[in-house]
Amino acid sequence: MSTPAIPFWSLQPGPLTADVKSRDATGSNENSARVHRSMLSARTRNRLRILGRQFTSPITLILIVAALIAAATGDTVDGTIIVVIVVASALLGAWQEGHAADEVAALLDQVTVRVHVQRHGATIEVESKDVEPLDVVTLTAGGIIPGDGLLLSAVDLMIDESALTGESFPVDKISGSALPADTALSSRTNSAFAGTHVVSGTGSLLIVSVGASTTFGQLSASVATRPPVTSFETGIKRFGLLLLRVMLVLVAATLIINLLLQRPLIDSLLFALALAVGITPQMLPVVVAISLAAGARRLARSQVIVKRLDVIEDLGAMSVLCTDKTGTLTDGSIEIDRALDPHGAVSSTVLDLASLNAGLQKGYPNPMDLAILQRQPLPAGATALDEVPYDFQRKRLSVVSDVDGVRTLITKGALDSILSCCTTVEDPISGAAALNTVIDSVNELAKSLGGQGARVIGLATRTLADDHPVDIHDETGLTFRGLLVFLDPVKKDARASMLDLETLGITLKVITGDNRFVTASVAKDLGLQSDVVLGSAIGAAHPADLQNLVTRNSLFAEVEPAHKIAIVAALRRSGATVGYLGDGINDAGALHTADVGLSVNTAVDVAKEAAAVILLTRELSVVATGVRLGRRTFANTLKYVRVAASANFGNILSMVIAAAILPFLPMLPAQILLLNFMSDIPNTLVSRDRVDDERLRTAGKWNMKAVTRFMILFGAVSTVFDLATFALLEWGFRADATLFHSGWFVESGLTQFVAMMTLRTSRHVWRSRPDKIFLVVSAAIAAVTLILPFSPLAGLLGFEALPLGFIGLLFGVAVLYAAANEIVKRFFHF
Repeated sequence: MSTPAIPFWSLQPGPLTADVKSRDATGSNENSARVHRSMLSARTRNRLRILGRQFTSPITLILIVAALIAAATGDTVDGTIIVVIVVASALLGAWQEGHAADEVAALLDQVTVRVHVQRHGATIEVESKDVEPLDVVTLTAGGIIPGDGLLLSAVDLMIDESALTGESFPVDKISGSALPADTALSSRTNSAFAGTHVVSGTGSLLIVSVGASTTFGQLSASVATRPPVTSFETGIKRFGLLLLRVMLVLVAATLIINLLLQRPLIDSLLFALALAVGITPQMLPVVVAISLAAGARRLARSQVIVKRLDVIEDLGAMSVLCTDKTGTLTDGSIEIDRALDPHGAVSSTVLDLASLNAGLQKGYPNPMDLAILQRQPLPAGATALDEVPYDFQRKRLSVVSDVDGVRTLITKGALDSILSCCTTVEDPISGAAALNTVIDSVNELAKSLGGQGARVIGLATRTLADDHPVDIHDETGLTFRGLLVFLDPVKKDARASMLDLETLGITLKVITGDNRFVTASVAKDLGLQSDVVLGSAIGAAHPADLQNLVTRNSLFAEVEPAHKIAIVAALRRSGATVGYLGDGINDAGALHTADVGLSVNTAVDVAKEAAAVILLTRELSVVATGVRLGRRTFANTLKYVRVAASANFGNILSMVIAAAILPFLPMLPAQILLLNFMSDIPNTLVSRDRVDDERLRTAGKWNMKAVTRFMILFGAVSTVFDLATFALLEWGFRADATLFHSGWFVESGLTQFVAMMTLRTSRHVWRSRPDKIFLVVSAAIAAVTLILPFSPLAGLLGFEALPLGFIGLLFGVAVLYAAANEIVKRFFHF
């Protein structure tokens, strides 16, 4: 693995901090102006890429060239009209897709991860992606490392570097000492690297390299991986290939037929290419982008921000949701109920010691510490002499402070962890005694309190004889001082939210680091029927048994970060689409592993960075709303795919048949392209459409066979009525070429409207109301199609006014076509 050009870990901070002062002396406006210009440039480049993509289709390019050739050879009007329609279609697609991209970028601004940096003598907050070399970044627990750099200060700083080194244990960091240039990455204790995060402690980091030049950036480039392709992306690709094959067959057949009938080569080529454009899903990328952006916008209105649009489909497909209980199933407003001595009596001494531990620790402030300090504020003048930060293996935190003139180690944490470090107990009456005299009664008391829904943690102390730096080895021979009892009641609407998820076919799994008794109590209040599986059982389970264990049970207690990852991975292997909701440092791995990682906007940076979905409020009901909107987005996208494919397939098949029989082309190339362009306008609004309730109760899945059957079956129905119109024009009205073109153009516009309104739902059409704007625009386009042959543009477009009798018959054909679709829907369920 390559490393940054400068082995900064081999330097003393002095020369680099001099560079910082030199940079700061240049003024504060230059960098911000450059960042602003960069943002504008990036937006312009993105818009140009979107516009260029509209013209990258080989068929579109060939069509433009052929139209220009036609114009050069004398057919100026038709050639110009074709080019204008193609360009207008591209501009429509580019504007719609670009607008969607801008909307998504604005939404993401709400949930970006920010860091505090020192610039020009002041501390400011910037987005992590805007951190620059020579910035000094403030590090706190839960924060991400935005670039590679040298530590200027480190206080009990521990960093998780597993993303780079694979080492699961956090690394202790120190500052001020230079290391040899050839020091291995895992041993560079004076440095921090992008792609890692702070587990505990504080520090300041002088950034040396960012982005692609970091160790993580170079590693990512060398691996050259991309996110896994979602089932939705796979389905879209397979659908495009299907239409491409159909298009090649039909276009080749049309071209051969026209050439055998000795029609002009250019006219035949333009007609064949126009048919190709008509059947290819050229607006599919635009419709998908608009649908996903509209879905993201609706989600945002419901307090849900998606960081990647493709996750919307996974959100809708979710079948299992894993979540902690605190703040999601419970109020999250933890309160300390009481502090007890080892015999269960209320103790102010235990509360005072807990206040010192909570108020002097320098790690990430957790709800229990805040609850302690709210009840018992930190005494004035109290100082921390040393600290052993919390980690998820020990499950405890130690602070050294002066207690009544004695240097004292104060340790609090999970009761089992605390008791394992103790040898004695402080008896309020008889003084120090052996721990085994009270350990059974303490465990019984904790079990009883846990059964009442309280969370219990332990507190212990030890007198230190000297002022040596403390570490985990000092957490031995402690004296047990008592218990801290916390309450976090179940939310009033939690049960209703769970039932709501059940109606969506989503199974809830509660995964918590809390003890088994509290977990069982909360589950009882919520009506969750399941055994409580302990983290130790997860760790000891054979891989073959783990999958069965996690699918059969819904309550997991006393779990560690590795257990969370194992649970999520096993659920995914079982075939479930797994969502994981978490906001802590210990949730990052599980958030990465899940199909849908969900966090909250108040989460630690590493959790927000790992999640694909950010909730602006921590309510379980919001997740259910997000799932429904995800399913609506998928359903509307699939609606466009099915209806557009069947209507286009039917129309093109009809034209191929007509081209083989008629003495002239059934429709001019410009007319085909105009019809296609007009139909694209309401199609871009399909994302607004309503979705039937039954579609939202189950996860939408891409089924290519079902899409193909839908296209062929309903396309064939469309062809039958196209040919009926053909018969009316040819035999009923003895239509010449111009009248035939005009009649079939209008009929195609009307049947496309009917197809969308009848096939947008599997219900009877009168039992499913479309979105009003979508309906109005679709009807308006159909009306324009009817009016064009009577308009001043008729001659330019090759149309003429239709007989009123024929218009009446066309409406009759449209009604019969709608009835036929309704009949077929009774036997073909989709």
